[in-house]
Amino acid sequence: MNKALEGIRVVDMTHVQAGPVCTQLLAWMGADVVKIEPPGRGDVTRTQLRDIPGVDSLYFTMLNCNKRSLTLNLKTDEGKQVFEELLRRSDVLVENFAPGAMDRLGFTWERVHEINPRLIFASLKGFGPGRLEHAKAYEPIAQATGGSMSTTGYDDGPPTVTGAQIGDSGNAVHLFGAICAALYQRTNTGRGQRVQIAMRDGILNLCRVKLRDQQRLARGPLPEYPNKEFGEAVPRSGNASGGGQPGWALRCKGGGPNDYLYVVIQPQVWEPLARKIGRADLLENPEYATPESRLPHIWEIFAMVEEWTVTKDKWEAFRELNEIDVPCGPVLDSKDLLDDPDLRESGMIVELEHPERGTFRTVGCPFTLSDSPVEVTRSPLLGEHTSEILRELLDFPEQELDRLASVGAV
Repeated sequence: MNKALEGIRVVDMTHVQAGPVCTQLLAWMGADVVKIEPPGRGDVTRTQLRDIPGVDSLYFTMLNCNKRSLTLNLKTDEGKQVFEELLRRSDVLVENFAPGAMDRLGFTWERVHEINPRLIFASLKGFGPGRLEHAKAYEPIAQATGGSMSTTGYDDGPPTVTGAQIGDSGNAVHLFGAICAALYQRTNTGRGQRVQIAMRDGILNLCRVKLRDQQRLARGPLPEYPNKEFGEAVPRSGNASGGGQPGWALRCKGGGPNDYLYVVIQPQVWEPLARKIGRADLLENPEYATPESRLPHIWEIFAMVEEWTVTKDKWEAFRELNEIDVPCGPVLDSKDLLDDPDLRESGMIVELEHPERGTFRTVGCPFTLSDSPVEVTRSPLLGEHTSEILRELLDFPEQELDRLASVGAV
């Protein structure tokens, strides 16, 4: 069966997290992703946060599955010649270097477009034009400048980053979608194009609900927020749902740091919920008769529901509330998720064999296509496919491979 992106070749000039996640998604859809790495060193994450001495880290192995590794020194003339030949035979170039790095190597958008007019040149940077344009970007900095950090956490504490890497992995998904759109447009125009995303802009896209609330705040306090006071900007709102239905994380039996159930109280579930927690008396009270009349009492209501949830473990509470259609979900920690039988069955948690580290688990593809099934394969060793790519893809004779190695180009 053909894959969605079968026949598409991607030159992967990315490193660390955001770029590699994007190119891994392209590989899972069937693209031939050739990861370019400096000889002898490779992607910096091969050695970061190692848990086994001398072996590629989980940081690298979990972000670079289904790729081939080609070592190439782009600071040599021979390396640049190989790179140009690879661009001529490829469809997409993806990079996430610091601003101007590709230009300094001699591969501006104009030069790349000249080499291969059909090539899509995709870049992920920290920031777009403006005061921050040349600033270095890390995940927390992107969250700080994109609106996420100021609205995450509790009002009496400092701004907080999210556990999810919305700046890196989140923007990888944005870039993946943009590249697929450019490939589709090329089927009509025959031309490649420049594709760019800034981490800050992608985070802002994910914070649109907070920008909605910023405009609502001009007309008065936000009643669904737990905050007693409001300034000129949307505050940190703890575990408030952020939507039109009130929600909160409630304690469950066990007392552990993640023994919680997140519960959302929709208008249509109010009656069965009140009966479930043993407070049917509230149904006769006019102060609790409508969603609007209940809102001033919402924290009392959550306290009443919590009096019931603390008598159950989070899965028991989930099952009982789910049976009466109350939206809720247990708070699952990283160990829960790695061991989750449903996620393993669905392919979202995958177990792989690595020639040096042995067995490890990683995240699978987050979406499915009925005609393009994903088979996750391990990440490549540094330079594992160099000879294969030069010989089979670029038609280099064996003696040329030896010469390139002797001059330090590969």
